Amino acid sequence: MVPAPPEYSSPLATRYATAAMVANFADRRRYLLWRDLWIALATAQRELGLSIDSAQIDAMRAHRDELDLARVAAHEAKTRHDVMAHVHHFGELVGPGAEKIIHLGATSCFVTDNAELVMMRDGLELLMDRLYAALDALRAFAMTHRAQPTLAFTHFQPAQLTTVGKRAVLWAQDLAYDLENLAALRDRLPLRGAKGTTGTQASFLALFDGDHAKVRELDRKVAEAMGFAHTVPVTGQTYPRKIDTWIVSTLADLCASAAKLASDLRLLAHEREIDEPFGTDQVGSSAMAYKRNPMRSERICSLARFVASLASSPLQTHANQWFERTLDDSANRRLVLTESFLATDAVLNLVVDVVGGMVVHPAVIAANMADELAFMATENVIMAGVKAGNSRQALHERVRTHSHAAVARMKSEGVANDLLVRMRADPLLARFVPADPIDAMRYVGRAPEQVDEFLAEVLGPLLDAHAHRRGRFVASVGV
Repeated sequence: MVPAPPEYSSPLATRYATAAMVANFADRRRYLLWRDLWIALATAQRELGLSIDSAQIDAMRAHRDELDLARVAAHEAKTRHDVMAHVHHFGELVGPGAEKIIHLGATSCFVTDNAELVMMRDGLELLMDRLYAALDALRAFAMTHRAQPTLAFTHFQPAQLTTVGKRAVLWAQDLAYDLENLAALRDRLPLRGAKGTTGTQASFLALFDGDHAKVRELDRKVAEAMGFAHTVPVTGQTYPRKIDTWIVSTLADLCASAAKLASDLRLLAHEREIDEPFGTDQVGSSAMAYKRNPMRSERICSLARFVASLASSPLQTHANQWFERTLDDSANRRLVLTESFLATDAVLNLVVDVVGGMVVHPAVIAANMADELAFMATENVIMAGVKAGNSRQALHERVRTHSHAAVARMKSEGVANDLLVRMRADPLLARFVPADPIDAMRYVGRAPEQVDEFLAEVLGPLLDAHAHRRGRFVASVGV
């Protein structure tokens, strides 16, 4: 018995991306869209006066879903042309009456480019559903933890205090910008339309006996049938590959926001302050049974890095399209466009899962703040001293000297922070030093109020504008 040859499938399709996004870019969807475009083209041509009868279009519609990829492969083996293989197969199904009007006046890019624009538009819609779910979960999380003091970090060194909710709205703000960008891109995205072989619409002008108005109306009608408000004003054989740069760059930008969130969570997991969800039977390590690795956040970062790496390809493809087009874009785009959407979908699937199940540990947060609170108080000490008429620079130097001495002792002897004791012994600083224990809420500034304002003034209205997305996506994280 001869063993079956090994097969490779992209892990994005089999392991990471959601079923809905995989289906959106599946071959079957692509080829059915080609048929939708042929139907839209023939319908518009008939409405504008070409000799096409309703029975021909009815036949195309009746056989639209009958797709035999093995039969297509047989045709392609002869023609060495994928679009013509589908033209022949569809023609077999619809019969000789309708077969002769399929692809009338069109070039291959009429179906390939227009179908890709439809898939990318619908892919953007799916991504916005996921972003809405992530932002809605972050809104609830930020509201719950709006006033939970926690250490803020600059350079990953303890800085002033913030709140857990304020940090969450920093993540949410990035993703909110991304939702706005995706919505704007979706609205801006055009269809290629009916432009002909090199974009001059010469074939359609010949079909309509030189009637320019009808050719323009044909272009508009095809776009309307495919759900687009407009087409690319002028094209070569393809739509401008610049559009691909918009799309993949926007996806990479979105993935960078997700990776920022996930990177912060990985660091917080190390500090034991916030954990991503961890299943009851989940195994963190095959060797170290105690491990609770933030593997979902790590996967977000890994996949986001992949999308970022793809963003340079459309730029190179766009730059290297000679005149009206060359075919060196085809293989590259077949990989880059689909993979960037599948990977971004996988990233957002994980983000929704993670932010919907984050676990905060207030006791650990308080313990981590304990040795740093005296440092947090120093800025207020300086401000109080200045208000009392002292030199800001002189106060700063005293605080700096005492702080560094306290840290040196903490590091060399492993003892608690004695900065308050040192400042109370300093005659310049003593009367401005707060009582012990220090109330952390005195040092979070307007963080709770900023959470409230952001949720009410920014995120709330944005989510209201996308309220139709509520419930359209629930994260599903397998392996």
